[in-house]
Amino acid sequence: MSEPIQIRMGGYGPPTTTCSRGLKAMGERLERDFGRAVDVKYIWNVMDLGYKGSDLLWMAEHGILTLSYQSTSYLADRVPELELADLPFLFDGLEDARAAMDGRFGAWLTRRIEERIPGYRILGYFENGYRHLSNRLRPVRAPADLKGMKIRLMPGKVHARSFELQGAIPCSMDIKEGLEAIMAGRVDAQENPFANTVDYGAHKAHRYHTVTGHCYLSRGIYMNRAQYESWPGEFREGIRNAAREVIAVQRALAVEEEALARRAIEAAGGEVLELTPAERAAFARAVKPLHDEARKRFGDEVFALLGK
Repeated sequence: MSEPIQIRMGGYGPPTTTCSRGLKAMGERLERDFGRAVDVKYIWNVMDLGYKGSDLLWMAEHGILTLSYQSTSYLADRVPELELADLPFLFDGLEDARAAMDGRFGAWLTRRIEERIPGYRILGYFENGYRHLSNRLRPVRAPADLKGMKIRLMPGKVHARSFELQGAIPCSMDIKEGLEAIMAGRVDAQENPFANTVDYGAHKAHRYHTVTGHCYLSRGIYMNRAQYESWPGEFREGIRNAAREVIAVQRALAVEEEALARRAIEAAGGEVLELTPAERAAFARAVKPLHDEARKRFGDEVFALLGK
């Protein structure tokens, strides 16, 4: 009997997060379809082993992991087109964002990633979701309320520029370093989906939470291309099918987790502020220069993929 195909899946969160549960569902689908022909192992949180969350990318690229997930922003320095997906107020709601990432826009981004980083095969996009602001200083209802506020951001020029335009002081750093800075009060604010804010414990340090929904981010599922191409066709088709199935599962879980996380924030004494349409429009106007710059840089054709 031949040796089973070893599949090592890695992430940067506990087994309870929606992406971890997505990986588990993918592994279970493969085991159901192929039985003993596959051997699936999980490394739920590489940060527990002393790595950074961003290390998942090179681990998958170089085959230490068979596949991993990570926010697309972490690759924008190597794939500049991903800066488009980082633009604030790019999509008109959750369904619009999902349709774009599953449609022509997502396919365009996938081609650019695979062209620029030959070590990857992209299996699709988990949902990181809409991001909201939390801070320890004051309620935020307008861009002016961000003036002088130090905010932890994930790496990415667009994220930094977005908050510079609103008067904040961007502090780009990996999640592990960022969490340490948040808990120690070295930064005043952070932005994440509610589920991430709670999973990382940032809600314990921040009283004020504003439902800005300023940015929708995806977490690409990055598979090592050499391993993928070494598999028989039925296994390649099997993991593609499994990815499509679990992406829908993970996204449904993400919606549930957001609602639970908001309740957890409120139970911990956090104040959750809803913006009026006019207040939200003020944030969108503040960052419009980013959209104008992106159109000049990448062309109207790309925005046409989004129906813009």
